[in-house]
Amino acid sequence: MRKCGHLQPNVKEMQKLCVSLVPIFNHLHQNEMQEIVKATRSTKYEKGEEIYGAGDTSAHLYIVHRGRVKIFRLSESGKEQLIRILEPGDFMGELALFSGSPFDHYAVAMEKTDLCVMRRSDLEIFLKKYPNISLKIMEEFSRRLERTERLVSSLTSEDTEKRIAAYLVELATDHDSSSITLPMPKKDIASYLGTTPETVSRTLAEFQENGWIEQTGQRKIRIIDMEALEML
Repeated sequence: MRKCGHLQPNVKEMQKLCVSLVPIFNHLHQNEMQEIVKATRSTKYEKGEEIYGAGDTSAHLYIVHRGRVKIFRLSESGKEQLIRILEPGDFMGELALFSGSPFDHYAVAMEKTDLCVMRRSDLEIFLKKYPNISLKIMEEFSRRLERTERLVSSLTSEDTEKRIAAYLVELATDHDSSSITLPMPKKDIASYLGTTPETVSRTLAEFQENGWIEQTGQRKIRIIDMEALEML
């Protein structure tokens, strides 16, 4: 993987849209949000480019404007363990930002990706000036912790079929729709759920045979019987 990222001149409209997507900022008044916009800059990454890696330190908060970013760790054997996928409006780098500790994971662009980047010093100023930002960040941390706890619990106490069913239900709930698009290839879903791509494919096929879902295209799934998935 290549880590470069090409910083571009400030594009105010892009930055404004970027900031308005983020739950930690979009509650601010227009003039307050404009202050945030002035403190960010734009950077672009190609598919497969590393944004940062384990052992790196950073003094920046990264906000996804367009594209998707994969967050993962590497085991001693070199196997990827997917942590989460970031989409527009998501942010990353905050833990290293606040603690000053090196990253223990990797962030890699899954496709052409535009980020908005804010320096730690600027974020600290806004946290003091607008305390509600801190509350929003804490809310996001709580949501991430809850998801992590659910995943750890399922990995230790549930079989693969239940994990895949719960994952589909979570996607549908997050997007408030019974028609969903898998956000990543099956190999990444398998890594995230602690199984194999073959098992993911086989289980989805079984769900379809049972009449619980319909695979309507590449990565596209329509959930027909949500209750059946929830009851597994």
